Amino acid sequence: MKTIDKIPVTKIQRATKLVSTGAKVGVNYLKYYGDKIINTEDEAKERLNKNNAEDIYDGLKQLKGSALKVAQMLSMEKSILPQAYVEKFSLAQFSVPPLSPPLVLKTFKKYFGKAPNDLFDSFNSTSVNAASIGQVHIAVKDGKKLAVKIQYPGVAQSIASDLAMVKPIAMSMFNIKGKDSDKYFKEVEGKLLEETNYRLEINQSKEIASACSHISNLLFPNYYEEYSSDRIITMDYMEGKHISEFTTHNQDQDKANNIGQALWDFYMFQIHKLKKVHADPHPGNFLVSENGKLIALDFGCIKFIPDEFYIPYFELAEAKNLNNPDYFVAKLYELEILKTDDSNEELDFFTSMFHELLSLFTQPFQNEYFDFSNPEFFGKIAELGERYSKNTDLRKMNGNRGSKHFIYMNRTFFGLYNLMFDLKAQNIKINNYKSI
Repeated sequence: MKTIDKIPVTKIQRATKLVSTGAKVGVNYLKYYGDKIINTEDEAKERLNKNNAEDIYDGLKQLKGSALKVAQMLSMEKSILPQAYVEKFSLAQFSVPPLSPPLVLKTFKKYFGKAPNDLFDSFNSTSVNAASIGQVHIAVKDGKKLAVKIQYPGVAQSIASDLAMVKPIAMSMFNIKGKDSDKYFKEVEGKLLEETNYRLEINQSKEIASACSHISNLLFPNYYEEYSSDRIITMDYMEGKHISEFTTHNQDQDKANNIGQALWDFYMFQIHKLKKVHADPHPGNFLVSENGKLIALDFGCIKFIPDEFYIPYFELAEAKNLNNPDYFVAKLYELEILKTDDSNEELDFFTSMFHELLSLFTQPFQNEYFDFSNPEFFGKIAELGERYSKNTDLRKMNGNRGSKHFIYMNRTFFGLYNLMFDLKAQNIKINNYKSI
C-alpha cells in the first residue's frame, strides 16, 4: 500500500484539501446529469454514489484525524448511507494508507524524545495497521512481541477546525436548527479530543479490562506505561483476525455464538454495571483469537452514561412502557425528543416516529434469548431508516432534538447490532450480564 510522507496540519492546508475534494464531487454531479439522459436514473445514481464515495474517501484519508474518523462513524450507518459509501468508508476502520517509515521515525522521536530503537530491542517502521487517528507497529522488548500505536501528527490540534468546516454540511444533512445545536458538536469534539489523549486511553483500557476480566471468552492486552506517552501507546501484540475477516470464512456456528455472547455480555455489563461503555464498536476494534476468544482493543472512546439519561433510555426498552401512551410521551420529554415549544403537528409526528423506531429497535431487550442472525429484523431496521431518510415531512421539521447522549449511545448500539448480525450470532442470552 502506498505510504504518506506528509499530512496537512494547518487549518488552511486542511480546508484547501476539502475544497479540492468538493470540486471533484461537483464534477461527478455534472457527469450524473448527463448520465441520466443516456441511462436509467438508478444506474446513474449508483455511479454517482460510487464516484463520490471514492473521491470523498480519497480526500479524507489524506487528512486523517477527525475528518477520517467521521467517515469511520458513517460507515456504521448501514441502514442510512448508500452501499457505495458504506463499503468505501468502512476502509477507515482498519485499512488506510500509513505514514512512510521516515515520517514514523520522525514522529516517534518528536513524541517520545527518543528513537524507537533506543527503547525497544527491535522496531518495524512499516505499519501493520493504519486507521483514522493512529497506526500500529510491531516492536520486541525482552523477547515479548508488542504493538506500538503512534498518533498521526497534528490530529489533536486540527479537531476543532475540522469540525467547524463540516458543521454546516452536517446541520443541513440532519436538518439541525436552533440555538442549542452546538451541544451535539461539542459532544463529538470532546470525545475526539479524548481519543487523542493516549494517557487517558491507557487508564481507561486498564480500568475496563480489570472490571470485565471475569467475562467468559473475552481477552484484553496488557498496557506498558513506561513505553507510552501522550501520543504513543505500547501494549501486547494480540494475535487474531478482525471480526470482519473472521465472519467471512467462519463455518462454525457454535464459535460464532460464543463470540457473540461474549461481545453482548461485554457491552451489557459496561452499560448496566459500570454506566460507561466502549463507544466505538466497529470491526477494527475487535479480534478473534485462534481458539475462538474475543479480543477487545482501543478504549480511547469511552462514553459515560449519566442516570438522568440511562434511566428513561432503558425504561423505553420495556414493552409495558412503550404501550403506555402517557408514560411513553413523558419519557420522550425527559430524553429531549419532544420539546415544550413543539407544535401539535410536531408532537404527533415525533411521538409516532419514535414509537415505531423504539418498538423495533428494542426487540432484543424484550426477549430472554435473541437471534441476531435474523435477516427480517435487520431488514426492518434498514427499511425504516430508508423510509425516514426520504420522508419530506421530517425534512420540514427541526431535527435538533434528543439528548446529546444519544449520539454515542446510538452509535454504540448500531455498531453492536451490526457486529452481532455480521457474526450471525444465535440464541444470545440477553440478560446474561446479571449473573456473571
